Amino acid sequence: MKNYLRKHPEVRTIRVAAADLNGQMRGKRVPSRFADKVVEDGTRFPLSVLNLDIWGEDIDDSPLVFDSGDADGVLKPTERGFMPMPWLEAPTALLPIWMFREDGRPFEGDPRHALRAVVERYRNKGLTPVVAVELEFFLIDDSGRNLQVPLSPRSGKRRKAAETMSIRALDQFDQFFTDLYDACEAMDIPADTAISEAGLGQFEINLMHGDDALRAADDAWLFKMLVKGLARRHGFAASFMAKPYEDYAGSGLHTHFSVLDAEGRNIFDDGGPRGTDAMLHAVAGCLNAMHDSTLVFAPHLNSYDRMVPGAHAPTGLCWAYENRTAAIRIPSGNHAARRIEHRLAGGDVNPYLMLTAILGAALNGIEDGVLPPEPITGNAYALDLAHVPNNWGDAIEAFENSAEIPRIFAPEMIRNLLLTKKQERHYMAELSPNEQVEIYLDTV
Repeated sequence: MKNYLRKHPEVRTIRVAAADLNGQMRGKRVPSRFADKVVEDGTRFPLSVLNLDIWGEDIDDSPLVFDSGDADGVLKPTERGFMPMPWLEAPTALLPIWMFREDGRPFEGDPRHALRAVVERYRNKGLTPVVAVELEFFLIDDSGRNLQVPLSPRSGKRRKAAETMSIRALDQFDQFFTDLYDACEAMDIPADTAISEAGLGQFEINLMHGDDALRAADDAWLFKMLVKGLARRHGFAASFMAKPYEDYAGSGLHTHFSVLDAEGRNIFDDGGPRGTDAMLHAVAGCLNAMHDSTLVFAPHLNSYDRMVPGAHAPTGLCWAYENRTAAIRIPSGNHAARRIEHRLAGGDVNPYLMLTAILGAALNGIEDGVLPPEPITGNAYALDLAHVPNNWGDAIEAFENSAEIPRIFAPEMIRNLLLTKKQERHYMAELSPNEQVEIYLDTV
């Protein structure tokens, strides 16, 4: 890690940052001449900092604040090491960190540790999840009272229409996407295909699959920060909020995953289109936990504006082969790449918590050996299905009273997330719709 700064003497300051429960970067700015100390000894800040609400406020009555004297945790660098921050004007390096208790135990309120615990469950069974994510986001002109598509830097015009898979839409913002891919290269984020989507100024970029789920979550978290920061350098906003425009589809964050055994074989591949029993068990596990973990996949008030029938976001608890109206889709194609696509999450999620919920539920299904119902065919929105919660309050209640969630998340994480979301729900109700959009636009 120290070699990075020696190779980049132009870097004068570093940021050390961890992800809180909402995926916000929390940390410090440090002069680069003190970076060696951070690498060797870590840094310290209160445990409660990873449990702030969306405004960055302490959680009322949290045991992490006054009851415990607002005690410090010890934050150590992750395996990622230093990387550039291309969205800033001055040369700056970012050092991702995660939190431990004073005695060296992982802090179970850190979302990255939640995912680590699930990955260790897989490892203990000789299994390795392989993960890829697809991130949708909007480019937005937020300079006026109403959100709208930015003026095209090429034509100076504003295209007020959906442009699904339009090359023209991509070319209108060619310099932004060129800079974005260059920045992903510099940060070692495996950005692959970009397409325009069905919303106003909406785009999707896929991140390549890999056999390190923690790194996949890191990539998604860093990518969100990069896109938002780089857009501001180009004179507009980028947002992963679930539903900025009432009349257009919202943004999802779809996850593809398979599982390798100790010999590197895909345990979902049976040589044909059906997939193995292990795949079906994983599907069943995901479906069994989906209702109660909706709070992870739709963590904000605005999240539920996206989750309505016919809006390209799944609402029914079902699965299918090659069917994008289902919550769980088994894509077609080469059987050796047989995988599950989990389609419920919005773009506004914390990627660490999202992957914890998905992979943890899948492993529960594999361990239980349960089978899912029959796959659906046709339009899932037209079928009589059980549904995920359609509002924030019901999702909070389902998460709190679930028998499935404690099998996936540690008690401290469950408590902290519930306290956070209950507080946000209370204070968000006091804001106007425009004020709600303003806070979500830049944060999620």
